[in-house]
Amino acid sequence: MVSKKTVQLAQLSILAALIVVLQLMSYGIKIGAFNLSLVLIPLVVGGVLFGARSGAVLGFIFGVVVVICCITGMDVGGNILWNVNPWLTALVCLFKGTAAGFTGGAVAQILRKENKPFLGVLAAAIVVPIVNTGLFVLGMWFLFRDTLTAWAGGQEVVSYIFLGLIGVNFLVEFAINLVLSPVTERIITAIRRSMR
Repeated sequence: MVSKKTVQLAQLSILAALIVVLQLMSYGIKIGAFNLSLVLIPLVVGGVLFGARSGAVLGFIFGVVVVICCITGMDVGGNILWNVNPWLTALVCLFKGTAAGFTGGAVAQILRKENKPFLGVLAAAIVVPIVNTGLFVLGMWFLFRDTLTAWAGGQEVVSYIFLGLIGVNFLVEFAINLVLSPVTERIITAIRRSMR
């Protein structure tokens, strides 16, 4: 008989593979100058199902893929940042993904303990894109201010952040997470039933 830990490891591996594939696919989907991040739903699923640590691991995997794409030039903006400072670029990419996965899982765990599993999924779906994008913006503001100013091209930097840097991209990612929350919750419920 297969142990529960083995099943959980297999499920985490599937989510990790899905994150890699979806992130690589996202480089073909641009809204404005930036890529749409499609990996947030698997991050939510992993965090909700297996907790904050597993969410953090999946977020770290997401960050590793982003760093590789920054290095190779698949992520054009990330490649510019990599050429400015590779260590800080890697730090921002790895930290934002890891923190997004961790916080999504932590919020879901707290609400699940209060017997509010759907609210946990919804809260995780809200928190993950906010943390991911928020930490990216903070990283740009504090670590890459000169690059951010150059990208703004004379426009006020704060306006550029909200209208150009995160604007529509964040809103689409956020909306996808919200709209897919009921579906995500059904998937999670089905997986939990199969784990019993």
